[in-house]
Formats: sequence, C-alpha cells, structure tokens
Amino acid sequence: YAWGTSFHFCRFHPREPFHQAIARHEHYLAANMGIQQHHRVLDIGCGVGGPAREIGHFTGAHITGLNNNDYQIARAKRYAVSAGLDKRSDFVKGDFMNMPIDDSSYDACYAIEATVHASSLEGVYGEAYRILKPGGVFGCYEWVMTDKYDPTNADHLRIVRGLEVGNGVAQILTVKDCLKALETVGFTIEKNMDMGQTDDKIKWYYPLQGDIRQANAFWDYLTVLRTTTAGRAATTYMVRTLESLGLVAPGSAKVSTILQTAADSVLEGAMLGIFTPMYFFVARKPLTASQ
Repeated sequence: YAWGTSFHFCRFHPREPFHQAIARHEHYLAANMGIQQHHRVLDIGCGVGGPAREIGHFTGAHITGLNNNDYQIARAKRYAVSAGLDKRSDFVKGDFMNMPIDDSSYDACYAIEATVHASSLEGVYGEAYRILKPGGVFGCYEWVMTDKYDPTNADHLRIVRGLEVGNGVAQILTVKDCLKALETVGFTIEKNMDMGQTDDKIKWYYPLQGDIRQANAFWDYLTVLRTTTAGRAATTYMVRTLESLGLVAPGSAKVSTILQTAADSVLEGAMLGIFTPMYFFVARKPLTASQ
C-alpha cells in the first residue's frame, strides 16, 4: 500500500520514477556482486520477494529467498508464479541466525535492509559466510549509524531509539561495527561506501518528506501523498475504522502509529547525516583458509 513489494530505500535521479529507481538500486547490488546466470543466490530476509524477482530477471540466476514469516513466503511464491520465475526461485522459512542451509552451498548471497534485525551482526554475517562456497560473495545494504553519530548527544540518542522502536530493531550499530563484524567472521571486504551520503539533487528520503515536487510519475504522486501530514492522518483514520469494523487484525492501528514513528526517526536521522539505510558493501569468502 505505502511502498511496494521491494521494501527498501534507494537513490533517485531527476525524472526517474519511484519503482524504476528501486529496481536500479537492486541492479547496482547484483552487478557489483558479479552475480551470473549459473549462480545459486540466497536472499537473506527476502520479505515478499520483490528484490529476488528483480535480481532474478536482471541476472538470470536462481534465487532462494529466506524468511521467517509464513504469510510473506506465501505471497512471495504467488508473485514468483505470476512473474514467470517459479522455476528459477524458491522461498524457504528459517531464522537467518541459524539458516536451514548446508555449508558451502551458495555462490552468492545478499541482504537488503534486513540484517539490521539480527540480534548480532557477527551472528548473521557468520551464517552468510558458512553457507557460501569458497570464493563466494556477500553483498548488502545495511542500516547503520554514521561517523557523525554522537552517543553522548541527547538528540542523537532520541533519534536512534525512535529508529529502533519504530522499526522493531534491537540495536542499530555503527559503520565501524559493521565492518568489524565482517572481518571477524572471515570475510574480505572488497567494496564499501555510504550510498546515502551523496550530492544527489533528489535525496533518497524525499518520499518521507512528503515533497510532491520531487515526484516524477503519476504513481509517485500517490506514494508521496501517503507520506504527507494529511496522507498519514488519512491512513491512520482508515486503519482505525477498519479495525473497529473487525476487517483488519486487532492492533493494526497501533502498528500504523509505530510505523509513523519509524518514518519520522528515519527522516530526522537522515537529515542530520547520522543515519543511513544503505551502507553498501561487497565482501568475499576466501578461496582457502590461508587467503
């Protein structure tokens, strides 16, 4: 309703429609990882499979989505059939801290704004390392606090707590924590950068600002309108009404309110430059232990 089937942020170019930008963000990750048609690839925390389908179309690789939510897996499987990708994709239920996957069984794996939900980055990165073949590659867009984040600053602490509560995250770590975790589990880091810190004319967070002037296509206006003050109020009222009529699950209105806290915190952290949802890295499992 609010974002689409690829639930992540991305950069925008002038005159580039929202969903085209989302797809380009996914293509960028796949291209930098070097995913090939013959590869078996794992999507860690796949949601309803939006990125898996896009990367599957883009590369021709076989994509397996891992998710701990039955409802989302069912949706992902249904969408894969409608996209003609049911023969080149599958979706399995599992905990990405303890993946139900054999050692050294995938050529590549990636995560898009999902591993922030891990109880420890070393845990989930260690699982990614385990399931990759020697020489396999791990690509990711990670949520982190940037070097501008000051844990002694009261406003910064308020924002990071809002990010954690609003998004159901135990703890958002820093860039240094992220890179240290990769090296600790054995990865060699090949590329890394904050893709949120750019001089783009259109900022990645513009939809959360409700800035309709930046929209580039008809459907973009609908997306951005939902994030304006009026749009959020309308959504809240709609969900409360549906809940009172028993048409949606109890607690849906509270979830809607929590997500608004999440959006406000993301926007505030982004504008201060202390938070990014797209710290990009490509890391490789060495061919041998000595490497």
